Amino acid sequence: MQPHLVGVVTALVGFTSSFAVVLAGLRAVGADARAAASGLVVLCAVQGVVTIVLSQRHRIPLTSAWSTPGAALLVATGAVSGGWPAAVGAFLVCGVLLVVTALWRPLGRLVAAIPAPLAQAMLAGVLLTLCLAPVQALVATPLLVAPVVLLWLVLLRVAPRWAAPAAFALALVVAVVVATTDGRPPALVAPLLDLTAPTFTPAALVGIAVPLYLVTMASQNVPGAAVVASAGYAVPWREALLLTGIGTMAGAPAGGHAVNLAAITAALPASPDADPDPARRWLASRTAGVCYLVLAALAPTLTALVDAAPAGLVEAVAGLALLPALGSALAVAVADAERRIPALVTFLLAASSVTIAGIGAAFWGLVAGLVAWWWLAPRRATAPVPDRPLARE
Repeated sequence: MQPHLVGVVTALVGFTSSFAVVLAGLRAVGADARAAASGLVVLCAVQGVVTIVLSQRHRIPLTSAWSTPGAALLVATGAVSGGWPAAVGAFLVCGVLLVVTALWRPLGRLVAAIPAPLAQAMLAGVLLTLCLAPVQALVATPLLVAPVVLLWLVLLRVAPRWAAPAAFALALVVAVVVATTDGRPPALVAPLLDLTAPTFTPAALVGIAVPLYLVTMASQNVPGAAVVASAGYAVPWREALLLTGIGTMAGAPAGGHAVNLAAITAALPASPDADPDPARRWLASRTAGVCYLVLAALAPTLTALVDAAPAGLVEAVAGLALLPALGSALAVAVADAERRIPALVTFLLAASSVTIAGIGAAFWGLVAGLVAWWWLAPRRATAPVPDRPLARE
């Protein structure tokens, strides 16, 4: 019973802590309410299936998830040339890149060669916009947002794991009350898949597909595998990349942006809390996968509730949930004093929301950071040349 309970908690925490971020990201790149609900349904379904397959096949606590940093990237990027079909095409290409990484090792080595401070600085810049949302919402509608922020602060002290989910639950309660008061009571919505034929534009491929792939690899797949490996399990790295890449490709036409290994919630099923016997902890992951399939059926109803919420309320919850990720990214980005300027260049440009040649700021932030990293590289000290002995007279 214990591993199954932990599996349920894993799914609920993973879903509720970042559900709002995913919806905000899909809406930012052009999805309407129907397409955003479809994206949430397919993401839950795909990550549920991948989790069940990986945990059942290898008998280890492997859990997949949607790319929360990737969704934040979509918020920062906004609409691109070609609209929603072009964004869908970028999601599809991201899945292709994940599959290629699994099958062709040089691409994985190329991604690994990107300096960690720059990758984390790009992520921090992407997250900054969302993390400012609680401040803006608190000023705009203090009576609605203040209770949510207060609950988050209290639970952050006494039960940190439940701070974001509880804040999200309270935000939904507020949304229901406001909608009912306005004569728009919420109702159950049946699951749906809204398929979109992908198109491919240079701006979307460079501005969404490539940064989405990079943040998914650097902020989800790599740390997610490291968490499971640190618990003593051999992670089937290439198979995990292959399955999540295929899942991303399959889910892209329905609006799913990216599926990957879980990072934030990966420690729950891999810990002794799931089961004292390490050989039985995979049951927690499998249960989490089943729960994701159940949550897929509820996704459209939750999407409708978010649409009924007062402006800025759900975005504020998303910002609160991402604050720990922002702090971790900034800590890595500026840890090395000699490399701090290139990291700050990447961070500031990625956070600027500028668009150059139709391509979003995240890509240009990484490019500028790499140039600064090369130009400002510490010069190696030249060894002093020993004095020649004086010739004898």
